[in-house]
Amino acid sequence: MSSSEEIYDAVMDLARRRGFFWGSFEIYGGVAGFYDYGPLGVLLKRRIQDLWLKHFVYSNDMVVEVETPIINPRVVFKASGHEESFTDPVTECLKCGRIYRVDHLLKEVLGVEAEGLSPEEYKKIIVERNVKCPVCNGELAEPSYTLLLFKTEIGPYKGSLGYLRPENAQGMFVNFANVLRITRNKLPLGIAQVGRVARNEISPRQGLLRLREFTIMEIEFFFDPETVAEDIREYLSQDILDEKLNVLTAEDREKGVSEPRTYTVRELIENGVVKTPWLALWMGVGSRFLRDIGIDPARTRFIEKLPKERAHYSAQTFDQEVKTEKYGWIEVAGYAYRTTYDLERHIMFSNADLTFFKRFEKPMEKTVRKAFPNVSKIREAFGDKYSEFMKKLSEKRPSELYEELEKAGFIEVNGSRLGKEFFTFKEEVEKIHGVKIIPHVVEPSFGLERLLYVVLENNLKIREEKTVLTLPPQIAPYHVAVFPLVTGSRPEHKKIVELARKVYWDLVRAGFNCIYDDDGSIGRRYARVDEIGVPLAITVDYQSIEDNTVTVRDRDTTQQERVHLNDLKKHLAEKLGITVF
Repeated sequence: MSSSEEIYDAVMDLARRRGFFWGSFEIYGGVAGFYDYGPLGVLLKRRIQDLWLKHFVYSNDMVVEVETPIINPRVVFKASGHEESFTDPVTECLKCGRIYRVDHLLKEVLGVEAEGLSPEEYKKIIVERNVKCPVCNGELAEPSYTLLLFKTEIGPYKGSLGYLRPENAQGMFVNFANVLRITRNKLPLGIAQVGRVARNEISPRQGLLRLREFTIMEIEFFFDPETVAEDIREYLSQDILDEKLNVLTAEDREKGVSEPRTYTVRELIENGVVKTPWLALWMGVGSRFLRDIGIDPARTRFIEKLPKERAHYSAQTFDQEVKTEKYGWIEVAGYAYRTTYDLERHIMFSNADLTFFKRFEKPMEKTVRKAFPNVSKIREAFGDKYSEFMKKLSEKRPSELYEELEKAGFIEVNGSRLGKEFFTFKEEVEKIHGVKIIPHVVEPSFGLERLLYVVLENNLKIREEKTVLTLPPQIAPYHVAVFPLVTGSRPEHKKIVELARKVYWDLVRAGFNCIYDDDGSIGRRYARVDEIGVPLAITVDYQSIEDNTVTVRDRDTTQQERVHLNDLKKHLAEKLGITVF
């Protein structure tokens, strides 16, 4: 394969022919932006997901996992800002009626990056460069922004308005207090979630790269922003600090630089490339993760978003991109420094306490001014209403009453203003054991379907005109294939089949993911498992029933060796680099 189209076509052909994925609702003509996953696709997705959990969750004692609803009430996305800001620029062909996402259209037609512009700026480019509909050459309508949230009704009849979540993040933010409590009130704290999301994309194309429903693997990582880099190092292993990343910074992009520089995680921190060391940490973990799923590091880079390109909640964002043959650089993950934006917004809209109590090493003494209601004066002035007033005033701490009186000169209760004359004032020395802070947040977020595509493309090889999928063993749908050399009713054939079945079940019980195939010639069976990425194939033959040895064939080298059944599990585990029962 030489051209990018041939490579893409080979991936899509393999995916459909062998059951990795295909378009949804095909018997009804299909719907753009939706894909179904066959037996091998489900297994490959699960292996990638499991490896992500291993890297990002199970290898970090500061990260836990949750699961939250896909459907959320409107207030959640009103608070998060999505209802206002989760939009994309669109235009319509006035001749054929096709809808286009403007920035993608300009990149496709003109080869220019035009993300984050205003409708007026898009219109200017379209007019000045005479951009037309690429299908019918029709005129384009004035660009506008459209909301990408899927609306739904919660409850029958006229229920309350809800949205399908476009990200997992808000489920973690609204549960911050619950998770903080059950993890014994410690920071840093990562809350992870793997789940389905939905975005009403304008013109979903490019196969798995732009979908209306897909899976996101995400962490909201909460931390104290005053923690210095030296204290953070206790959470960083030496190999993560030395992990090398190809990074194109916003500063370099603004200077016209297009090639990334190589930094270690340590250099990203020490050179101030990242606004928080935690961003560099998770970028390092993400770099290692992509390498472990078979992505060549030379085909990956981190590109920092320009201010106009960043989401409304982000102070700094790096996209992790992979070079593909047909579509060039595509984003597979984003690393956003969300600061306090989300927690502050949910505090504002819910009045919930989403803070962290930061305890001091030693208590501090502080003089606190307090205001106390003068019951007799309030009763004298307001008569029977005084009890209602006292109930309302008791809802606030004396220090809060004092601050409100100092600021406004009065406190309003049930429409009446109580001035300072209705209060007595005291100064008290209190021991302060800590302070409430709103944690900052860094978010690593991965698109699972995009990873599935780049894994297939990066690992698809052609050998002697046959497809070979060189998947790393830890994400291969199956570790091992088991073949009986022959089948049939002859006694020796039955013995071979019985032994092959025994080998298969012994390996399954030991924890290997196995596939059994007894159809066709051995050569064809090798070819079938090679193209779905099975690393090792075992053949049970006539010699096997005599000396309890089998042939083990390596997918990548095609070399074969005889292994005794007593040594088989250990041998396979060593070859695969995995641990089994």
